[in-house]
Amino acid sequence: MTTTLSQRALDIPPSPIRKLLPFELEARARGTQVFKLNIGQPDVPTPRRFFEALNTDLPPVLGYGPSQGLPEFQQAVAQYYQRIGIPFEAHEIMATVGGSEALFFAFLAVANPGDEIIVFEPFYTNYIGFAIYAGVKLVPFTTRAGNGFHLPERAELEKLITPRTRAILVCSPNNPTGTVLTRAELEMIGQLAVDRDLFVISDEVYREFAYDGQLPPSMMVVEQARDRVILCDSISKRFSACGARIGNLATKNAQVFQSVLRFGQARLCPATAEQMGAITLYTLGPDYYEEVRSEYKARRDAIFEGLMAIPQVVCQKPAGAFYIMAQLPIDDGDRFAQWLLTDFESGGQTVMVAPGAGFYATAGAGKQEIRLAYVLESAHCRRAMELLREAVQVYPGSLLK
Repeated sequence: MTTTLSQRALDIPPSPIRKLLPFELEARARGTQVFKLNIGQPDVPTPRRFFEALNTDLPPVLGYGPSQGLPEFQQAVAQYYQRIGIPFEAHEIMATVGGSEALFFAFLAVANPGDEIIVFEPFYTNYIGFAIYAGVKLVPFTTRAGNGFHLPERAELEKLITPRTRAILVCSPNNPTGTVLTRAELEMIGQLAVDRDLFVISDEVYREFAYDGQLPPSMMVVEQARDRVILCDSISKRFSACGARIGNLATKNAQVFQSVLRFGQARLCPATAEQMGAITLYTLGPDYYEEVRSEYKARRDAIFEGLMAIPQVVCQKPAGAFYIMAQLPIDDGDRFAQWLLTDFESGGQTVMVAPGAGFYATAGAGKQEIRLAYVLESAHCRRAMELLREAVQVYPGSLLK
């Protein structure tokens, strides 16, 4: 066959989170227990009211819904935002197929093929896929563990802006670092966007996962930049409902909203039944969030303490989300992650991690790093760290001194 694929089909990389699945399946087939810390799939039960809504609130015919989402869903999300001080109205909310579609629509709305979006690496690896879909170039600024993966001074960011820069993408609490940006950092980004006529795409799906006792500030705190902010959100992590594939985009910019609505019309509508379930989730009170937050804080502490017991590890204690980036004394994170599944087990057990390089756009960056998602109960997190420590010691490419 002489027919060739498109360049984007050739360019899109395999997911560093999912590409090791065949090796995991082989390990399980051998009888090895695999502690999965590679993917942000929470094991906290989805609130039952979601499923109850699917059993009781469905119409006799499950037809198409509005492209922007059910009015009841838009209202439920707007009320949620208003309760936490984020000033959105229902008509400014668009339901999406997960937070991923919200991000993809944002890319399409603000940038033409060949345009640029500034992003802070390490970042959520699927940003690369969204950029390739849209024909957009990601321009990375590398943040460092030494300063907690916080943002640089404004002058450093100014150097990245070109005539083709269209937006700055921020994620707080951050996947994969767990960093929570300060209000001052968000104000710097917002003012820069105003001064240089840029949009800000704000990925806020981990808002409730912050461990210092306060809700992280939203990009919407920057009043002078509110009409430039495109907020992307999801029920996936907040309510442990990843499989529902319900998210939302929110913006006060009417032109942006109308453009993403037209994109939404091209895919007809988000899932109607799952929106009905999501509506009930947004009625949950503060006690739900506090219980979940307390559980993840204990898991974070177990993972961090375990990492600190491994010689020569470099990492920062996450302030939010449920991930941690760690630099290990190893030659290559990709090889190490695969080796854990193909050649290592202790007591019939091993651990699955995500190689760090896939969270960077800069070639060669993150080669010795891994990302861990603390989505298992604390006892399993502690055992997984015991396995990781043992693995680093016996790995053929170990750099332990």
